[in-house]
Amino acid sequence: MSRRFRAGPFVRQALLFLLALTALYPVLFMVGTAFKTQHQYLANRYSLPWPLSLGNFSDAVHGGTFLLWFKNSAILTIGSVILSTACAALAAYAIARMQFRGRNVFFALSTALMVVPPVVMLMPLFILFTNLNLVSTYRGVILIYAGLTLPFSIYMLTNFFRSIPHELIESALTDGARNFGVLWRIVLPLSAPALVTLIVVNGLWVWNELLIALVFLPSDNLKTLMVGVTVFQNKYNLNVPVTMAGMLLASIPMLLVYLFGQRFFIRGLTAGAVKG
Repeated sequence: MSRRFRAGPFVRQALLFLLALTALYPVLFMVGTAFKTQHQYLANRYSLPWPLSLGNFSDAVHGGTFLLWFKNSAILTIGSVILSTACAALAAYAIARMQFRGRNVFFALSTALMVVPPVVMLMPLFILFTNLNLVSTYRGVILIYAGLTLPFSIYMLTNFFRSIPHELIESALTDGARNFGVLWRIVLPLSAPALVTLIVVNGLWVWNELLIALVFLPSDNLKTLMVGVTVFQNKYNLNVPVTMAGMLLASIPMLLVYLFGQRFFIRGLTAGAVKG
């Protein structure tokens, strides 16, 4: 019985290690293949890359207008995340700290929109944006991305704002501060974990989104990085190392964003779960 008890933690750790290795294997394969030559890959696709080859990255950057796709993705991601976070902060503060008729109904409807798949709204949005001349424009896709990420952002910030001690806000309002001043000077600085979490989560989703970018940005000069990598893969489908190099370059920006915000990430997801 004691021997079985001692073996339990070891089995669990081994199982977790295997699951982690399974999840990381595609990433390891991508990184390893990106540093191989085409000859090395054809000789043994599972071997370690040695000697390392950096020519694939040069081919990826210069062979597929990579920098243009990168710029388009950066504009859409930054613009939609800023717009969504700003609107969500204003709405969440009103729901969490202000009294007005229909507050709970608005919050319930906003939360319910989280379960609506974006593909359901694709056709109505395309017809609407065609009539408004917003197809093939940055501002049109930024509005769509901001709108799709807004329900989750409102839900998360509302729960976080409710966990902030009510006495701080009442004290500021008693001293003559307006609600916007309280939001800007007190609530937002205390909500850094939630804001960073929103930026990371929404930024990852927008950066990796494919369907909306493919439909609403048909022009070649407006392709995003994910759409471009898909085209790039078709163009270089016989040269897998170059394709993997392009995918690795596309993954680096969001990896850096996550590494920057990881110390806030768990706090931001859990801090609003229990009221302070």
